[in-house]
Amino acid sequence: MFERLIQVTERYEEVARQLADPAVINDQPQYQKLAKQHRDLEPLVEAYRAFKSMEQGIHEAKAMLQEQDPDLRAMASEELVQLQAQLPAAEEALKLLLLPKDPNDDKNVVLEIRAGTGGDEASLFAAEVYRMYTRYAETHRWRIEVLSASESGVGGLKEVIAIIEGDRVFSQLKYEGGVHRVQRVPATETQGRVHTSAITVAVLPEAEDVDVKIEAKDLRIDTFCSSGPGGQSVNTTYSAIRVTHIPTNTVVSCQDEKSQIKNREKALRVLRSRLYEMEMAKQQQALAKERKQMVGSGDRSEKIRTYNFPQNRLTDHRIGLTLHQLADVMEGKLQPVIDALIAHDQSERLKAEAETTA
Repeated sequence: MFERLIQVTERYEEVARQLADPAVINDQPQYQKLAKQHRDLEPLVEAYRAFKSMEQGIHEAKAMLQEQDPDLRAMASEELVQLQAQLPAAEEALKLLLLPKDPNDDKNVVLEIRAGTGGDEASLFAAEVYRMYTRYAETHRWRIEVLSASESGVGGLKEVIAIIEGDRVFSQLKYEGGVHRVQRVPATETQGRVHTSAITVAVLPEAEDVDVKIEAKDLRIDTFCSSGPGGQSVNTTYSAIRVTHIPTNTVVSCQDEKSQIKNREKALRVLRSRLYEMEMAKQQQALAKERKQMVGSGDRSEKIRTYNFPQNRLTDHRIGLTLHQLADVMEGKLQPVIDALIAHDQSERLKAEAETTA
């Protein structure tokens, strides 16, 4: 581990020297690439330096225990106890920082929410979950743009697809994919009985052109009149777009914009992300055993969470987490849940790493 840390520190210092080179400063693409690498390495290097400083402090405190002055010995003894208590946590933090990074963590997200079993109640819950994510995104100052939405007759959402842009969006939302179940008394229920409904959530890292190459010959693009609310011009012109990726039979529709060109661009963004997800799924089949040890595959058929409104209770079934703060969570205060999922995932990866190196 420490050999790797020394190599990382040397690379960090080398990148810092390159960033000060006038030739690199004048080459913006190269400068930005190196600056990102410097930012990515900085937390690990700082943690390693803090760890080395603790080790040095322990060494100096042990030396001071040999002093004749009793006050110095007492001070050294106290410092030694503190540093030795802090050292294991610092080493654990280094191990976490050394874990392989998810290459998608820095990406934006395509969020897809669909009402499942439960009819109107499921569509109402789909709208509430979408609102929950928008509130959560606002706390991070992320930008949300709806790509397409289909409303139900009771004011809910049969389906909504949106893109969330910002700093490390996928790293925070990647565990949200799966079936979300709700238990509550619907507004239409006259007997006061609790009903169970479900929605599906998909969280796709937004793929860029370099991630997925789409050939024009593989696409069939159809235009049609938009339906639903949106104004007269949206509903009477052929601005809506349906894109079919022929090799995979993947279909994406977009009708949010009045412009056919903009709808086409949005549809292609979603298509690219779905194809990227398919490719990633193929690659990860070989790691199925390892993935079972982690938080979950994110498969949309997997029930991940239950929202029980009568008991103000949220349960994440993958990690056995229960919070009696459902009202807060629905207002976008989702961070405790996400932090617990990240911590569990990191713990499982550390175990897997230890087994590999044992």
